[in-house]
Amino acid sequence: MDIVILAVVIAVVVLGALGGLIVGSRRKKQLPPPPPAAPDITAPPAEPHVGDEAETPREEPRRTIEEVDLPDGSAPVVVEEPPAEAPEIEIPEPTAGRLVRLRTRLSRSQNALGKGLLTLLSREHLDEDTWEEIEDTLLTADVGVQPTQELVERLRERVKVLGTRTPEELRTLLREELITLVGRDMDREVKTEPEDRKPGIVMVVGVNGTGKTTTTGKLARVLVADGQSVVLGAADTFRAAAADQLQTWGERVGAHTVRGPEAGDPASVAFDAVKEGKEMGANVVLIDTAGRLHTKTGLMDELGKVKRVVEKHAPVDEVLLVLDATTGQNGLVQARVFSEVVDITGIVLTKLDGTAKGGIVVAVQRELGVPVKLIGLGEGADDLAPFEPEAFVDALIGE
Repeated sequence: MDIVILAVVIAVVVLGALGGLIVGSRRKKQLPPPPPAAPDITAPPAEPHVGDEAETPREEPRRTIEEVDLPDGSAPVVVEEPPAEAPEIEIPEPTAGRLVRLRTRLSRSQNALGKGLLTLLSREHLDEDTWEEIEDTLLTADVGVQPTQELVERLRERVKVLGTRTPEELRTLLREELITLVGRDMDREVKTEPEDRKPGIVMVVGVNGTGKTTTTGKLARVLVADGQSVVLGAADTFRAAAADQLQTWGERVGAHTVRGPEAGDPASVAFDAVKEGKEMGANVVLIDTAGRLHTKTGLMDELGKVKRVVEKHAPVDEVLLVLDATTGQNGLVQARVFSEVVDITGIVLTKLDGTAKGGIVVAVQRELGVPVKLIGLGEGADDLAPFEPEAFVDALIGE
């Protein structure tokens, strides 16, 4: 019996040992393998050469941080920008004989007046119907009623005395009468050099759209071409970019521009312009005023204020009224109102190279009693010319 019990115990022990071995082997198979240890990598002392050029690396001298000049931190590093290039100064075309050089441009649109009159006067019989046609031609050319009647009367008398009428005689006759009508003896010099002081002061006035600011810039070129130094006053503070436009014109010929804030006081800008002109020793100060509508009474009053403020420095030597020649007789209404606010001393007629009719020169002079001093004959920078009656009439009647 004891032997049986001992055998059972031994069997139980053996079975337990075998079971433990089996479980242990299974657990070992389920565990993941440990991560491989990172190998120690030793950086090479220097970049090796390849192939036949292989050689033993050798130490080379290297710059250290102490050998590099570094800012001490006491002041910020300033990077200098290249200076902006100054605009190139242009040399304007001389004004002497400029109207003669531009005569072809003028004659393209004006010959209808002169050639029409020559054709009518060349008829064999000058009856009443012909003279009425001559009157209509003059009126259509914006000469005006009174000047037209005067010219027709003189022509009738001279043709009657002349008798025979060759084409050359008629052309000479018509040329003389038109020059008389335009006004040979009127003073057309732009007053910019008063004898007792510097600078001369010129105000430029006119209605919106007549080319007033552009005319002011072109006038600066005319004066610079004649050897005068110019300061521009951008007193048109109501129109956006008017001051920029005027300054651009000035920079092209080296003229200094005085300007103020947009919608600022025009009289203040005009006052400062004359003040700086004095300090700089300039010959002329040109003041571009706002292109105000002549129907706005308050704005017209302000134009008078600009003139009064400027005259605290010195009298205004010229007040030039810029008129668009294409408006014809309508421009006379503008001229009349402006002359009541400021004393107009001269007329600038622009756009005479377009559809304008040459007779407006006569009409506006009669209306204001002041001469046309400058005429604009195109969009070019040097297309503003001093008015010369003889050259103007020659352009009207052609060769």
